[in-house]
Amino acid sequence: MRSFQCLLAVALFVFNDFSSKRSLNVDASDVHATLNGSALDFVVFKEQFGRTYDVDSEEFKRRYLNFKNATQRHTHLNAFSTGSQSAKYGINQFTDLSQKEFREIYLRALPERAPSFSGWRTGRLPEKFDWRDKGVVAPVQDQLACGSCWAFSVVGAVQSVHTIGGSQLEQLSVQQLMDCASQNDGCNGGSPFGALHWLQKTKMKLVTQSEYPYKAKAGICHVFSQSHVGVAVKNFTAHSFSGQEEALMAQLVERGPLVAIVDAVSWQDYLGGVIQHHCSSQWANHAVLIVGYDTTESVPHWIVQNSWGTTWGNGGYVYIKIGGNICGKFDPCLVYFFFFFINLCVCVRVHTIFLRFLSPLSLFRDCGFRGCCFSLITLTEKRRLYV
Repeated sequence: MRSFQCLLAVALFVFNDFSSKRSLNVDASDVHATLNGSALDFVVFKEQFGRTYDVDSEEFKRRYLNFKNATQRHTHLNAFSTGSQSAKYGINQFTDLSQKEFREIYLRALPERAPSFSGWRTGRLPEKFDWRDKGVVAPVQDQLACGSCWAFSVVGAVQSVHTIGGSQLEQLSVQQLMDCASQNDGCNGGSPFGALHWLQKTKMKLVTQSEYPYKAKAGICHVFSQSHVGVAVKNFTAHSFSGQEEALMAQLVERGPLVAIVDAVSWQDYLGGVIQHHCSSQWANHAVLIVGYDTTESVPHWIVQNSWGTTWGNGGYVYIKIGGNICGKFDPCLVYFFFFFINLCVCVRVHTIFLRFLSPLSLFRDCGFRGCCFSLITLTEKRRLYV
């Protein structure tokens, strides 16, 4: 199970309606945590999550079997709990799915490889940092029964970086990326790297979600005129942070949120708390957005935004323990992509990163100095760009 295999870092600043103090504890008396797999509990589950399958149908029998298997699995997972902040597993909206169904529907992200990070030394880092407190992280979204996490992670990063540039935070269209990014496959999965490469190459501008709403299924690409206002990707680059936890934190603080491809198999049963077990570094299958970290709690952890709605996990978020390569955060395939986006129709501050992924020679040539596989050039410009 691979949880943090590939990370994409994005410069970001956000506005959101989150409190500064967020509880990590899970109430053991919650109905989600106490249902034990009985027929009565299954009826409660059906009512709570709006299931409509008939009690005499084969589907009912199959779903009930999945439900009972899940409650047994929860007992095993919760046996590893070491305290009030430990992750808890129990009944949620995915409990009537088999593990195979869950993987096939929701875990459809494709990982990519990238060269190892070898940048500057990290200075003193804050003990805790959360981009939500800065007002640039959009609310948690729900991808529904569609393997579109790859698109949600990329769009989440784009809209945050756009806000950092001084614009108002707006929810950009995930559906547009699903319909139009030909290198990916809509609800059947895709690569965040591939999506970014496509956006960079085509210069297509993402419009707002209100203009191009989410439908949880791929459709025909709607092309807007070149004069239509939107947000386009200029450049991005990628690196592995294997074994460089502090460097990873520094990039989060200095550049913005991290879009990660993680192993989320055990997340089917996650209720809340800090994941310290049940995820390693064997498989990467789900794209998410890392928005912060906290080392002041008894269990230091990363703060990760998911796209399964606010009823899942900690209000739509999951916490992963910092240290010990939990969930494969520092595996060789752990990748950061630094995205810098501009709105091509307004005055903005432009941050430019040059990327060449073709060969070590091209990397060296473009970076301009030895021992680092990218060159970061920060420009403060106010220019009006039109396409």
